[in-house]
Amino acid sequence: MQNQPLARPPQYTIESVDSALHLLQLLRDHGSVRVKDAAKQLGVAPSTTHRLLAMLVYRGFAIQDESRVYLPGPGLGVMPIRASWTRALLDIAHPHLEVLSHSITETVNLMVRVGAAVRFLSTVQSENEERVSDRQGQVLSARRASGGKALLATVDERVLERLYRSAGSELSGERMTDAEFHAFQRELDTIRRQGFAINRQQTERGVCAIGFAIPGADDRPIAAFSIATPVSRFERVLSRDTVAAALQTRDAIHAELVEHGIRVSSGRVA
Repeated sequence: MQNQPLARPPQYTIESVDSALHLLQLLRDHGSVRVKDAAKQLGVAPSTTHRLLAMLVYRGFAIQDESRVYLPGPGLGVMPIRASWTRALLDIAHPHLEVLSHSITETVNLMVRVGAAVRFLSTVQSENEERVSDRQGQVLSARRASGGKALLATVDERVLERLYRSAGSELSGERMTDAEFHAFQRELDTIRRQGFAINRQQTERGVCAIGFAIPGADDRPIAAFSIATPVSRFERVLSRDTVAAALQTRDAIHAELVEHGIRVSSGRVA
């Protein structure tokens, strides 16, 4: 196989983008970075490095531990979606989610599950002054996000064992103890009975969410959406009227997915 020539720097570089990409390489290759060390590597001020790392945390490409060291985030480890239906899903679901967000005045997110993670495809932000921020592009642990839980409640036991009890789950940091796994199974049973999942500040302090799985044309779950709100308004989101509105939205999206023949196994959109 012939060696590929090394890529040359572009004629016009964008320094902030280059620095962010360099940080991603440091996280990937070193496993952890401190602001001071990263700033030295990049040749920029620590304050600039801190802002860049904060954006990587926001987009799920880095996390910060208790000692203020930055580690690779789930966005660096999740595989590509590799599906031909995501664009059609967005086109169909987004208008319905906009209507729902406007009617309940809360932020609504659309996501898909990729292994043990969920990837946020779009966000419709609430018009409230106090609101949950944009999640588009972020990657979170599926077992903590409400939409991820709603999707995990639809898979069989073998998938759960592979995701959370296998050797691979230990490498990904998702492995559960026996007690944790059995407790999670009980939570999934509750989600199946009630038709939605709950996240009480499990992914972000001060933020709660309620999640619903969306079936595709073959009735298998293809995606999920969540209603995210500050904890102070969560009881209102859990009200019968809000849940009913969310279920109507789910059914409306499902009907359009059926009409267009969009399913998880679609090689192409019909």
